[in-house]
Amino acid sequence: MSDFNENNQGGFGSQSSNQAFGQGTDGSPTPPNSYYHYQGAGPGGAAGTNATAPVNPASPYAQPAGAYAAQQPAKPKKSHSGAKTFGTAFAGAALACVLVVGGVGVANTMTSGSPSGSTTVLGGTSSASTTGSADESATLAESVSQKCLPSVVAIDVYTNQQSGYYGYSTQNSLTETSLGSGVVLSSDGYIVTNYHVIEGADALKVTIEGEEYDADIIGSDPSSDIAVIKAKDASGLTAMELGDSDDLTVGEWVMSIGSPFGLEQSVATGIVSATNRSQIMDNSSDSYQYGQQQSSTTTVYTNMIQTDAAINPGNSGGALVDKDGKLIGINTLITSYSGNYSGVGFAIPVNYAVNLAQQIIEGKTPTHAQLGVSLSTINAQTAKRYGFSVDEGAYIAAVSSGSGADSAGLKVGDIVTAFDGKKVSSASDLMLAVRSKNPGDTATVTINRDGQSQDVQVTLGSDESSQSSASSGSNSSNGYGSNSGSLEDLLRQYGYGGGSSSSGTSASAGSGAQAA
Repeated sequence: MSDFNENNQGGFGSQSSNQAFGQGTDGSPTPPNSYYHYQGAGPGGAAGTNATAPVNPASPYAQPAGAYAAQQPAKPKKSHSGAKTFGTAFAGAALACVLVVGGVGVANTMTSGSPSGSTTVLGGTSSASTTGSADESATLAESVSQKCLPSVVAIDVYTNQQSGYYGYSTQNSLTETSLGSGVVLSSDGYIVTNYHVIEGADALKVTIEGEEYDADIIGSDPSSDIAVIKAKDASGLTAMELGDSDDLTVGEWVMSIGSPFGLEQSVATGIVSATNRSQIMDNSSDSYQYGQQQSSTTTVYTNMIQTDAAINPGNSGGALVDKDGKLIGINTLITSYSGNYSGVGFAIPVNYAVNLAQQIIEGKTPTHAQLGVSLSTINAQTAKRYGFSVDEGAYIAAVSSGSGADSAGLKVGDIVTAFDGKKVSSASDLMLAVRSKNPGDTATVTINRDGQSQDVQVTLGSDESSQSSASSGSNSSNGYGSNSGSLEDLLRQYGYGGGSSSSGTSASAGSGAQAA
């Protein structure tokens, strides 16, 4: 899933970008120098299935950002000749906003050991203040722009395309298919962006302060929509200073920076509209790109920052910064009927994003907290049918042997009603709450067992083994426990009886258990 759909929109013309690639010194294909033609595949993906607290139907991924305020002069070597439209919407589903608590804190700079064993410093160390600018006449927006723009990059994605006629195919050629944004984390070229920006890429080119670089994908975490790429042979880049997304205040001033509709180095200002917005997106496998069915991916967005700073197609992977010019989020999603800016955008908190980026740069498989259960949602209808004493919650359908849930004594048939004191109304609520924690954290899980409520202390495990299985193509239900079918089938299997399978009653999306 990348930032733009193939259909052109607005007043931007389309140009063909079917240019031949050269070869790099290592024999790999390199993109042509003239490549800004803005046509590409947009992110597919339906909204979360067990959505609660719905708002407007959402257009998926945040890619470019809106207003063209304080846009820098175009570089003479670039031709902005077209614009790509936004990808498919949340397929009519509502965006779920569930308040949860959690997050991973980071310092203003982080050191990371690269796969080669060297140490990479993540984040800039500049202590320059944007409020005490040397130019006393400069506005806050001007000062922040001056500090941050050198650290925000434009990403162009190329894929192999077959050309031919009359049923005969000729040679493959690399064609620009989408674009997005990214943020420089280190002076030697490590860049954080969204996974959906670079998904399916066969080659990447990035533009940093007017200079073009080929780039490699270092690694990604599709389930969190985070990826790290590296500009080849880069040095002396300006890494963005890191802020603290755990210390945000609703109403504080922010700026979004990226390449809306391919317009590089664009900024827009706004405020933090809300924090702790969470969403599960099931990117349906029935989406097609270039005639091929795309793989299904479930993405869990926890504790996102909501902002009214303009975010549009092309802004995905770009920066959300505070008044001090410090990175506080990675622009990722918008909610909109049109697919463009409507005043509601979302960014992945920097503390969470950089923690994952650090793991990727160190050559590790990014890991997340795991409870070790399979879940289905209880609602009033199923509670009445089966005589449950609670009419909402997350029904434990299976417990993974050796997991934190197993060690704590959680059992099949328990209904989770709260997690660390926060109400759990559905399987999605519990999944999001668990994901907001770190492996090794201890949480209080409130369950209803045989009509009695009790608190259980659970030490959360890691999904490292299931992540490895997923990356190797193994179908192991993510290691969380078996995917056991519809809720009614589960209840009959474990002795609750009653109800006909033909009734269609099922509280879980897709009639299947969810893992947490």
